[in-house]
Amino acid sequence: MAQRIVIIGAGLCGGRAALSLRDRGFDGQVTLIGNEPHLPYDRPPLSKNLQAAPELRLIAEADTFVEREINHIAGRDAVAIDRSERKVLLSDSTHVPYDRLLLATGARPRSLPGVEPTHNLLTLRTYADAKAIQQRLGPGRRLIVIGGGFIGLELAAAARQCGAEVTVIEGLQRLLMRAVPAEIANVVEQRHRKEGVDIVLNARIASVTEDESGMTVHMADGTSHSGDLVVVGIGAVPNVELAEQAGLSIDNGIAVDACLATSDPDIFAAGDCCSFPAALYDGVRLRLESWRCAQDQGILAAGNLLGEKSPFLDAPWFWSDQYDLTLQIAGHAASAVTIVRRDIADGAFLLFHLDGEGRLVAVSGIGSGNAVARDIRLAEMLINSRAHPNRGALSSPGVRLKSLIAV
Repeated sequence: MAQRIVIIGAGLCGGRAALSLRDRGFDGQVTLIGNEPHLPYDRPPLSKNLQAAPELRLIAEADTFVEREINHIAGRDAVAIDRSERKVLLSDSTHVPYDRLLLATGARPRSLPGVEPTHNLLTLRTYADAKAIQQRLGPGRRLIVIGGGFIGLELAAAARQCGAEVTVIEGLQRLLMRAVPAEIANVVEQRHRKEGVDIVLNARIASVTEDESGMTVHMADGTSHSGDLVVVGIGAVPNVELAEQAGLSIDNGIAVDACLATSDPDIFAAGDCCSFPAALYDGVRLRLESWRCAQDQGILAAGNLLGEKSPFLDAPWFWSDQYDLTLQIAGHAASAVTIVRRDIADGAFLLFHLDGEGRLVAVSGIGSGNAVARDIRLAEMLINSRAHPNRGALSSPGVRLKSLIAV
């Protein structure tokens, strides 16, 4: 039985794993290693409000970690794993021994090729990033967001709500190209334009320069866009270097099995850094960057570190808030061949994604506030049960989704 469990990565995933070990009655040593100075916190609030200093929403207070005897090593990097000696080397040349190890190293923002970060060219991932952005924005300030994905658009909405001028530059032909169907992306785009966001699509960036007047993004067609601050939001890269150095298998992230074990049976991985075989989708390997996945995999990994053999089975789920709009997605739509629409009140709607056999594999929806939340949750239950619902029933607002669950 493991008596020393070490968790590398003190984000949501690692923090939930540490707390869950104690919830399960583990009384051995728990060490949580993080390179930020903070205790584990939720990241979603960081991109959603720039009108005040960013909120540091801890998943548990410091007293909780002390009372539960979780040793939190803050502000230090894990730089190597010695699998033969079962120890983790830290950036201060100390080492931490382990019997079992969890890698919850997360992901980092993807860099803009050929462009070095500067004082006014930033990315958004950490509390420090959010604080730096918030301090540089306000009424009349000019923000350029490179990337029309969720992070970039949430940041654009938050910047407009604090009075900044915003330009979004996207290289593809529409916003959220890889994330949602065009019908939903169009609603999002129209809302941003209504709020005064300048959106540039099919864009090719030649260079980014900075001088006394601010930042300039030079386009391949000879045009340019000027601002006080540029934030790059073009995706994330899983932090696999530590695992790779240790000789663990890598496949679009740290490769784990259904129970989150790596190629070393005493090392597990969870959250943004790992890819896993999705049982709901014939074992296709997925890597999910979402709040819920980080939380749920952290909790599941804790049990499996203690010898449980519980597979990760649930459908992916994600949400985004922009202005008063909430967008939610459940499932994985890659195998979908048919989309069925259901309109709800006040312009909200759902899109059900069905595969070639009529099985519901994903659902996406958008509306004001919580307009789609309940139906997304019910659709998620249908996805998890591998349901083949009637298309007419899905499209009809008069048919309650709950009535389809038992069918």
